[in-house]
Amino acid sequence: MTSPRAYLDYNATAPLRPRAREAMLAALDRLGNPSSIHAEGRAARGMLEGARGKIAAGVGTAARNLVFTSGATEAANLAVTPHLRAGRDSDPFDLLLLSAGEHPCVLKGHRFPAEAALTLPLTPDGRISLTALEATLRAHAGRRIMLALQAANNETGVVQPVAEAARLVHAAGGLLVCDATQAVGRCNATFSTLGADVLLFSSHKLGGPAGAGALAFAREGLHIDETILRGGGQEGGRRAGTENIAAAVGFASAFEAATGESDESSRLAGLRDDAERRITAILPEARFLGISAPRLPNTSAFAAPGIAAHTLAMALDLEGVAASSGSACSSGKPRASHVAEAMGLNEAAMLRISLGWRSSAEDVELFGIALARVVDRIRFRSSAA
Repeated sequence: MTSPRAYLDYNATAPLRPRAREAMLAALDRLGNPSSIHAEGRAARGMLEGARGKIAAGVGTAARNLVFTSGATEAANLAVTPHLRAGRDSDPFDLLLLSAGEHPCVLKGHRFPAEAALTLPLTPDGRISLTALEATLRAHAGRRIMLALQAANNETGVVQPVAEAARLVHAAGGLLVCDATQAVGRCNATFSTLGADVLLFSSHKLGGPAGAGALAFAREGLHIDETILRGGGQEGGRRAGTENIAAAVGFASAFEAATGESDESSRLAGLRDDAERRITAILPEARFLGISAPRLPNTSAFAAPGIAAHTLAMALDLEGVAASSGSACSSGKPRASHVAEAMGLNEAAMLRISLGWRSSAEDVELFGIALARVVDRIRFRSSAA
């Protein structure tokens, strides 16, 4: 008999929703290239455009303003460029501002020259410093400025003051690109609530298929002069290549399910708070990251002094719990979290749990039992050494 496991890593990827699977299977059974003009092609185009319309309406823009991509990483590489224009006659952007907590797809995926990219600090609670943003905008008055700011951090769950930042950037004549990957479906992340000009997000965080994402523009007139994938005229000439219809309809189905769950935020917040109570009982010295700031209801990240994060994550895995160390890894070697460092934390042990549509009270209970066992073993070995 297989032992039960608790999957607590939804910020990495979510299980595929049944509705998304059904939609994808139906699409896979349909023949036709959406660029073909015959009946089969028109039917395929109808499925693709139906999916586009559902997602675009959900974030508050027109369907023609949404570009399907292979994920948020490609969307970020496509959007965060000097060649994103606010009008046909507008000049390219010449300065990029980034928060220090951005996802690597933004930090490393932008197409600005290194000397044209400035990183803005985080406050100790994990939010972008609006004071630093205001000062930087004043210091570079007259320049064409783009700010890349995530809606919510993938490691800590801290919700960023995107609307406030957008007002500052717009007053300076700039534009804001928002990575809303973790926020869509978990808080009210639309163009009207965020005030952003461009949104990026991904399917598999919502319970859709991996390998699908989107770039959405708030309004007409925003366009990209230099695309990454060149070829045919798909996606309005902004991304060449035959569209993945099955992924698009699965994405749209998961998006509708995730954004339509009105009571899901309170349910997940209750589970998260229960998990944090259990963590505190086992590790009274634990420090929760961003706890004084607004957070996503599904995310908790904590530092446990004296316990290596990767050791804790691997030990929990052996106990049947999938969690994340919250750090980037290269060649299997753990590295400090750039987000934790930007918050002024030096602890290596930052564990993240993140919940989602299939999470239950039983998962949290299993996590608490496993954490107690793991910490007891680690402490025993430390005392015996």
